[in-house]
Amino acid sequence: MELKQLEKIAKALGDINRLKILEDMADHGGSIQCSQIMSGLDLAQPSVSHHIKALTEAGLIEPEKEGRCYSYILNKILLKEYVKDIAAFAAK
Repeated sequence: MELKQLEKIAKALGDINRLKILEDMADHGGSIQCSQIMSGLDLAQPSVSHHIKALTEAGLIEPEKEGRCYSYILNKILLKEYVKDIAAFAAK
């Protein structure tokens, strides 16, 4: 993984609300609807959208449209690769 992508993921993970979203997704089997995200956070809809956008741009979650609603799927492969690459720094 390139350093630029590592940086983007690290920045996305650097917010407590984004970590809560990822944790909630993991607790729901890796997939969650937008309405569930909003009910799990005490934030206004524009703030939730901002966090979703950051996670999506980092590649940590992937949107899936279902009619008028969106679901988001946790990108476990990318997350595992990120952890592996970060662990490699510690192994040097």
